[in-house]
Amino acid sequence: MSAAVEVEVDGRTLSISNPDKVYFSKRGETKLDLVRYYQAVAEPLLGVIGDRPLLLERYPDGASGKSWFQKRVPKSAPEWLRTVEVSTPNGTTSDALVAHDLAHVLWAVNQGCLGFHVWPNHVGDLRIADELRIDLDPSPGIGFDDLRRAAVRTRDLLTEYDIDCRVKTSGSRGLHIYAALEPRWDGYAVRAAAVALARELERRYPEEITAHWWKEERGSRVFIDYNQNAPHKTVFGAWSVRPKVGGQVSTPITWAELDTIVPDELTLATVPARLAEHGDPWADRAPQSIQPLLEMSERDMAAGLMDAPWPPQYPKMPNEPPRVQPSRAKKTE
Repeated sequence: MSAAVEVEVDGRTLSISNPDKVYFSKRGETKLDLVRYYQAVAEPLLGVIGDRPLLLERYPDGASGKSWFQKRVPKSAPEWLRTVEVSTPNGTTSDALVAHDLAHVLWAVNQGCLGFHVWPNHVGDLRIADELRIDLDPSPGIGFDDLRRAAVRTRDLLTEYDIDCRVKTSGSRGLHIYAALEPRWDGYAVRAAAVALARELERRYPEEITAHWWKEERGSRVFIDYNQNAPHKTVFGAWSVRPKVGGQVSTPITWAELDTIVPDELTLATVPARLAEHGDPWADRAPQSIQPLLEMSERDMAAGLMDAPWPPQYPKMPNEPPRVQPSRAKKTE
């Protein structure tokens, strides 16, 4: 094992152990390369994940090794590390790492963290969800061109309601669309807005887009995963490096780039230079109102629609349809 390297960051000296350990086998980037990457993108990274709780995805032997999700900061963590108590859908609490500054991010990297899953809440008030996160999920048979088209459809619909939104690659196969929100709504309201958006997109483009939760009902359509906005739900963070051997980054892009971008080419090896040349495409985001989407949700409920299904780990919700796979329900009738 190589000797530790000391890194000065935010007035602290961090010791990076085993800096030459290969984390990304495709090109051979190391743990220290990952540290240098986050140093290079620190400003836009903290602009979107700063002072939010984090769920850590740890790969101590690199992207090719074993992994686990870590909700709780270990008791051996340094005293200066900031944490906040968060809860799961069933009420279990844990002390989560807060993305207070770059030192906190690099501490997690030194623990083998290759994925930052970010809460939609700031630690100042965990009741408020201040981001709408639209996950465009590719069903079987869906290619990236289909996702591009669905992303544009989503942007155009949000623009109709004067909601500014931005797009990023997921670092994997999908696309994510984000809108910064005024600090007025909790996660239940933001999810209701996402459900209404998904249903309206399906009404307008039924051959291309679906709001159906059950996979057997989606067909070859892009699924708008509204449940990524459920309370206590985390989403893979912008500017974060995926635990993939190629080191792909979940990268904010401009709408103009969407037609030509190749997601697999956005990696920890290429994104810093891209940022230095073109700047942060999300730098001028401003808080938006989802009131038009909530009014759409109210109209849907008044027309007799029930709530959309929730994920299985959540308690049964009011006005939720039976939480059973449609084909199974037919067999029991």
